[in-house]
Amino acid sequence: MIHRFFKPLNQLLLFLDRRILILTFAYVSLIFIVSLSYWKRYQWNPSSMVNFGREFVLQNEEETPKNSIVFLGEEGDLGAGYDGQIFYFFSRSLTNVSFEWPKGFDESYRAPRIGYPFLISLFGFLGKWGSIFGMYFWNLFLWILSFFALRKLLPEDLRHYSIFYLFNPFALGSYYVLVSDSVMVSLVILAYYCFLNHKPLAFVLLSSLAILTKEPALFFLFPLGLSVLINREWKKVFLVGSTLLIPILWHSYLSYRFPNWRASRLTDFILPFEGMISYTETIFYSMNQSVIQWKEIARLFSRFPLVLLFFLGTISAFTGKLKKGWEFRIGLLFTMFMVATAGYYHFWSVYENVSRMFTISVPIFLFLIARDREVKYKEYFILLAIVLFLFLLKAIFISKTLSYQIWN
Repeated sequence: MIHRFFKPLNQLLLFLDRRILILTFAYVSLIFIVSLSYWKRYQWNPSSMVNFGREFVLQNEEETPKNSIVFLGEEGDLGAGYDGQIFYFFSRSLTNVSFEWPKGFDESYRAPRIGYPFLISLFGFLGKWGSIFGMYFWNLFLWILSFFALRKLLPEDLRHYSIFYLFNPFALGSYYVLVSDSVMVSLVILAYYCFLNHKPLAFVLLSSLAILTKEPALFFLFPLGLSVLINREWKKVFLVGSTLLIPILWHSYLSYRFPNWRASRLTDFILPFEGMISYTETIFYSMNQSVIQWKEIARLFSRFPLVLLFFLGTISAFTGKLKKGWEFRIGLLFTMFMVATAGYYHFWSVYENVSRMFTISVPIFLFLIARDREVKYKEYFILLAIVLFLFLLKAIFISKTLSYQIWN
C-alpha cells in the first residue's frame, strides 16, 4: 500500500537530474525577481498583479479583497484594470456555488472559459486572498510540472531545447498579469503526456479542462485527433473525441443560462490582417509627426518582434519534410492564423494581448522539430530569446507605476 502511494512521486523523481534542478531554480528565481519588480511599485502588494480596476470593483465590492490594490485608471479606461480580475471574480462565484456571473463583464466569450476560475476556486475556501494565492499557485505549479512532462516527451538529444519552453516569454507574460494562457498550455502538455502514456481518463479530464480554460487548446488537440483518425486508431479517435463532451455540456448550460449567449461570438474578432496592418500604419504615422515622441516609438516597436515571429513561425511550418509531424505543422499554422486575424483594437494595440497568443506555439514547435530535424528552427529560437530579453527589460526596468488605491 505504501509503495503504491509513493509510486507517482518516484516517477516524478525520475524526471529530475542536476541540470533540471538548476533550470528549475533559475526559473523560480526569475519569477521571484519579476514578481518583486511588480509588487514594489504597489507597496509590495501581491494583489497588484490581479489588476483590479475600480470600474469593476465598484460593481463587485462584496468579493473584492480588503487591502488589495485597485487601479484608478488612465485617460479613457475608467479604471478598467485587466483580465486577471475577471478570472478572480468568476472563481469567487464558483467558490460560493452561486454561479452568478460577475457584474460588468461580457459573459459571451468569458463565461465559456471556466477552467482557470474552477482551479482558482479550489483555494477559495481560504477566503478572498486564498483565491489570489490560487492564481499564483496554478500558473507556477502547472508550468513547472508540464516542463518535466515535456522534457520526458522530447528525444534525449533535443531535451536541452526545453529551456525555451520553461522560459517561454509569452508564458511569463501570462503569469505577469495572472491570466490563463500558461495554465491552458500546461494542461495541454500534461494531457498529451497522459495520452502517450496510456492514461485515458487523465487525458480526457485534462484536455477538457484545457479547452474550458482557453479555446486555443484545440489547436493542439484537433490535429492530434485528425492524426489518429487518418491512422484508423479508432479507440484513440473515441478518446480524443471524448474531450469535447464536458465543454459541449458547459456550452449547452451557457446557452440556457444566458439567452443572448452564442458560441459563434468569437468569430466577431476574426479580422484578417487588420491588426498587423493597422499596427504598421500606426508606426508610420508616429514616425511622420513633426515632433517625434521617442518613448511612443519605442513602445510601438516593442511589438515588432512579434510580427517577425509570426512570419518565421508560418514559414517554418513549410520547411523540412512536410509529411513528418504534419499534425504539429497544422497546430502551428492554426496559432499563426489566430495571430493574423487578431484585430488592432482588442489585440495588436496592446502588447500583452497579442503576445500571449504565441504561448502555445513554443511547445508545438518543439514537438515538430522532434519529428522532423530538417525544420528551420534556430532563427525562431533566437527571436524567442530576444523577445524574452525585451520582456524582462520592460517588466523589471521600464514599466511605470499606474495610479491606484488601497481597497478598504
